[in-house]
Amino acid sequence: MSVDDLYQQGFNFRCAGQYTEAKDVLRRVLSMEPRHVDARMQMALILGFEGDFDESLNQLQALSTEVPANDDVRYELAMTQFMLGMNDEACANLKLILSHDPSHEKALQQSTYC
Repeated sequence: MSVDDLYQQGFNFRCAGQYTEAKDVLRRVLSMEPRHVDARMQMALILGFEGDFDESLNQLQALSTEVPANDDVRYELAMTQFMLGMNDEACANLKLILSHDPSHEKALQQSTYC
């Protein structure tokens, strides 16, 4: 199975709330391609879904620093920050996304809370 196919399978497990299965598959992706940004982002999101908010936030912040132009990572970081009551930080990230892509639909929707 290709890296892309495995990633999609892991993503689908994550979306279905099957976090153990998702982590297993995403770890396989990362063993094949350790810098796979989307797999790393999904692993960080799963941490939050499982209740480890601090580590989820840390991983998303690190990833957004590593790939600053990746608006998907920055958006997920902003949503995590909102969830944790870090509204100023979340709004700053949404504004940064919109400076890159003024038509980013999700960032536009969420920026109404800023």
